[in-house]
Amino acid sequence: MQKIETIVSRQNNHIKLLGKLALKKYRHQFGKYIIENLAIIYDGLRGGYDFQSLFVTENFINKHKEKFEYLQNNSARAHFYLIDDKLNKHYSELDAPSGVTAVYNIKSSALVPGKSVIYLNGVNDPGNLGAIMRTALAFDFANLVVDETCADIYNAKTLSAAKDSIFKLNIIEDKDCVWLKENGDILPIYAADSRSGVSLDEFKPAEKFCLVLGGESHGVSDEIKKLAVENVKIKMSGKIESLNVSAAAAILLYKLRA
Repeated sequence: MQKIETIVSRQNNHIKLLGKLALKKYRHQFGKYIIENLAIIYDGLRGGYDFQSLFVTENFINKHKEKFEYLQNNSARAHFYLIDDKLNKHYSELDAPSGVTAVYNIKSSALVPGKSVIYLNGVNDPGNLGAIMRTALAFDFANLVVDETCADIYNAKTLSAAKDSIFKLNIIEDKDCVWLKENGDILPIYAADSRSGVSLDEFKPAEKFCLVLGGESHGVSDEIKKLAVENVKIKMSGKIESLNVSAAAAILLYKLRA
């Protein structure tokens, strides 16, 4: 069982780092992010995805003794720290801090060759982004590309919606459509469009492809549509203009799964 060290000061370097990791620029600078959700931390470790360090309050330990002992007994390398509720509230991104914080290293990821890719363009709501991540994994799309106009995948709200898919997806970031331009000859690019294109019911995709999903307010950008070989749409009643992007993603990925 891993030993636990007590921290009492806001000036402690570990606490200072936790505060910084609430901001995207520091997450990328230090190559780390935090998760404040026991279910994600626990399920991640059960799946072999270990954290670097874990911060817990006494109240948390008392409420979740069995799962905390599992984390202590099964983490191969993590450092454990005991903090009080005030310290937890000091750095937490949550309105009601959970009493547990795990620090993870941002993994160096690469897409698996020969597999279809989901490309997200302008999905700037972190809840939608996380939901799409979870849906992609559910339908066996493990390759995900996120462009610079999307929400940060390590945002607390994104992670809350994504659950443990954050550990299991192959995720890379793209800028200025560079990845799309370099891979358009390898994977046909299909753009989801609520207004025009081939109906999903009639659509016949290639065996492997890249599907682009855009944000709710603007959809897929005009620049990306020019790179696409086909637009695909979901038939709707006409009583609404468009679907929430995460709902549209669920329908598309269910239908197009291998």
